Formats: sequence, structure tokens, C-alpha cells
Amino acid sequence: MNNYILNLYLERNLEIVEGENCYLFDDKGNKYLDFMSNYGVNILGYKNKEIESVIKDQLYKLFNLHGSFGNKIRDELAKNLLEKCQMVGRVFFLNSGAEAIEAALKFAIYSTNKKEIISMKNSYHGKTLGALSLTFGEKYRKGIEEFLIKVKFVEFGNLADFERNLTKNTGVVVIEPIQGDGGINLPPDNYLKSLSEICRERNIILIVDEIQTGFGRTGKFLASQHENIYSDIICLGKGMANGLPLSAVLVSEKIAIRIPKFFHTSTFGGNLIACRISLKILEILDDNFLEEIKSKGHYLIEKLKKINNDLIVEIRGKGLIIGIEVKEKRTEILKRLQENFILAIPAGENVIRLLPPYIISEKEINHFVEIFQKIINSV
Repeated sequence: MNNYILNLYLERNLEIVEGENCYLFDDKGNKYLDFMSNYGVNILGYKNKEIESVIKDQLYKLFNLHGSFGNKIRDELAKNLLEKCQMVGRVFFLNSGAEAIEAALKFAIYSTNKKEIISMKNSYHGKTLGALSLTFGEKYRKGIEEFLIKVKFVEFGNLADFERNLTKNTGVVVIEPIQGDGGINLPPDNYLKSLSEICRERNIILIVDEIQTGFGRTGKFLASQHENIYSDIICLGKGMANGLPLSAVLVSEKIAIRIPKFFHTSTFGGNLIACRISLKILEILDDNFLEEIKSKGHYLIEKLKKINNDLIVEIRGKGLIIGIEVKEKRTEILKRLQENFILAIPAGENVIRLLPPYIISEKEINHFVEIFQKIINSV
């Protein structure tokens, strides 16, 4: 690792210099099949011709513009996002998922006079102070707990535990439709819908974190749309601009009208190149493309389930967000995958997380499964 860069990341001992389609190339010319897509960011892979065309076109016009100026590109993206998310409200653009959560939390707290906030055990919403307050466990919080906002954590997927912890002072609930960093945890059927209905009945603001699961990752535009839930605030990020920094907070009209001017702003939020890319992605993510994502995910999950090995505890996921839970040796398996020119990432305690680009082919899926099976049978 470079001696001038703060050492905060997992060290892969790999220098990546180029990407193409579903592959990354290191400085020695080795070719790696990418099953992580930069933590769910490069949803259309690398060197996508349509994306490159948009970048070149906007680059020579204007690529950054402060939010105090109007621009039809941002207006059109905001309109399309509200339509895709089936929400009547307003959009605020930022640069990262953590920024989106910070803004969402501020908007929610300002819009309610109730003081209690509920998040989920095994949740992950980011590492900045507000987002970290909503993130469960000591892994990222240790040493700065006293500076965090007070949050009550309940068991994800357990409606009875959620209801037990509700009080007349509960004002905000934050949830991921599928927990990503926590272990690719899926809720039981109708859990999200029931939770959202309770929030609506009790006038509790529900923030749905779709940063990793949104923009088609599960085969619908939003993972929460599998249950067609109501939410007051939706956070989007990661794959919004296929690699350029862009995130968004969508707020319902009843909240939008309460937020005063200058309450929250962002110098770089809504970068015009990123917004143009996002508009192109929305055009690409039509119903047929989303159905393909769903189909590819089902194919991959079924292939993995056929592997007979006692190390595998469970295969779970939806669309192209998939977790392979193992009893042990997760780190060794991930290292062996990299040695065999496949890149994947961890989640939770013992989960291998798969977030391939949406353009992954059946042939590439078969190759991954073949290599994974050889590795898990030999560790």
C-alpha cells in the first residue's frame, strides 16, 4: 500500500489499472472476474459504450454546477427518480451513501417532534457520525460511542420485537430492505409491508436505505417494491452513476414542505456528468433488463445450492445481491478466489458477498460456480 495514504482498508495486495465489461486488470496484466462491482457501484461494468458517450458529451458542456442554479438535467433526473420510486415529493442530490443517510436523518428529525429513533441489529448505514449512529455493533463504533446519536436497535425481521420497542416518542425508523454489510439478511415475507403500515398508522417517519439494493440490484428498481411498501424517505447511492459519486434523498411532499432553506446543502451534489449517466442508466433499466437481473440471480443461487459441502450453511439473496454463509474459513475462501482471478467481498461474520455487474453472463456465472466449488471442496 502507498506509504502516503492512510491505511484504513483491507489490503488485497493488488493494483488495479483497467476495467472492461465484467473484468478488472492488474498492473501485471492479470484479468479478474469482478463479482463485487466496487461494492455494488459499477452495475453496468466497465467501458460501457453508452455511458462513455454520455460522459464525453457532457464533459465539453458543463460537468459541475452549484445547486443554487437551475438545470434541466437535474430536474429530469429528479422527476424520473420520483416516478421510478412511486413517490410524490422532492429530491436532494449528494455524493455518497453516507451523505444521503446524514441528510435523511436530519430531515426526519427536523420533521418530527418525537425524540426516539429505531434502527435494526446488524444494520449498516455508513461511517459518518449520524450514519454510524444508525449502524449496529462495535466494529465501526468502538471508541466514539459517546459522540453518537442515541438509537434503539431491534431485531431485523422480527415484527414482535419492533412493536415491543415502539413508544409514543418513537419518531423515526430506519431500515435496509435487505441487510448488506450485516450478512445479506432477507426479511420474512410481508415484514417490510407490516412495518411500514405500523409507521404510517403511528405517524412515524420511515427511512428506507436502498443505497445498495436500489437501482435494480434485486430485479426491481427498489428492493422495497417487492412488497410495495410506503416510505417517507428513500436513500439511493452506489450504482446511481456507475462509478461516479452520486447519491440522492427522496422525501415525501409532507416532509419536503417542512424543510427550511439552507438547512442542508452540498457543493458537489448533483454533478452534471453523474446525473447524465444516471439518466442513461434509468433508460437502460427497463422492465426487460430488470427481469434479466432477476433471472440471472435465480440461476446463480440455484447453481450454488447444488454444491454439496458441509462448510456451506446457507445460500441466500435476491436478484444479484447474494450471500454464501459458511461455517468457517471465509477469509481463506476469499483469498483463494482472488488467487484464481475472481474478486468477491465479505459481509457479516461468515458471509461471502456477491455483487456482480448486471451485465454478467451465464458463462461467467458458470465459471464462478466452477471455481468456487473447487475451492470450497479443497480448503
